[in-house]
Amino acid sequence: MKPVAIFRASPTEGPGYFATYLERRSIAWQLVALDTGERVPRDARKFAGLVFMGGPMSVNDELPWIGSALELARDAVRKDVPLLGHCLGGQLISKALGGTVAATPVKEIGWGEVRVADNEVAREWLGDVQTFLSFHWHGETFTIPPGATRVMENPHCANQGFALGKHFGMQCHVEMTDELVRSWLATGAEEIAASRASPAVQEPDEITRELAARLAALHEVANRIYDRWIEGLSRGS
Repeated sequence: MKPVAIFRASPTEGPGYFATYLERRSIAWQLVALDTGERVPRDARKFAGLVFMGGPMSVNDELPWIGSALELARDAVRKDVPLLGHCLGGQLISKALGGTVAATPVKEIGWGEVRVADNEVAREWLGDVQTFLSFHWHGETFTIPPGATRVMENPHCANQGFALGKHFGMQCHVEMTDELVRSWLATGAEEIAASRASPAVQEPDEITRELAARLAALHEVANRIYDRWIEGLSRGS
C-alpha cells in the first residue's frame, strides 16, 4: 500500500500520536515538512491518504505552500483519496472544499469539553461517544463546507469537527502527546500570557494537571476517529 502523507506546517506540530497509531497498525507514512520548504506534491494518488497537521499561521496567509496544499486537497477529493485535518489542517480542508476560515470570538488554549453531534454521520465516526475532553489551541475556526456534516461542537466553537464521506476535519487536537503539550507550553508561553482574558485559556499548571490520564482518554477517542479514517485508505500500489 502507498504511504500516508503527513504534512507538517510547523516544526513543533508534528504528527504526535497519529504517527504512533499508524506504526502500531503497520501503516507506512511519509512526512512532508512544509516548514523546511518541501514542495507540495501535485498528485494525491501518490498516497493512500493525506493528513494535515496544525500550525500557528492562518490558511488565509499568503504563504508559498498554502495555495498548492489547497489544490492538493481538492485533487484528493476528486480522486477519492481520504483527507484528515487537525486544527489548521481542518481549516485548510474546509477552505479547500468551499468553507471559510475566520477569527473565533473566544480563543481556546488548553483542555475543554467537546460534544459529539446527534446525527448518524457523527455516530459512524465516533460510535457511542457523546462528550470527551480534548486539547485546544486556536484563535481561528472554519465553517462547515458545503455537503459536509458537523460532527463535533462545544460552547466556545460551534464547529469542532466535520465529515464529508471519507474526509474528516477537526478544530481540536486529538493527536496530542506529553512531548507535544510541553513543547507548545514552552514555545507558547507569551501567547498564553497575552490571552488570559479569554475564558477558554488555561494556565500551564492546569494544562499539565493529570496529563497522563487526560492523554490516555483522548487517545481512545482518537483511535475511534482514526479507525474510521483508515477504512477509506487507497489500497492500490
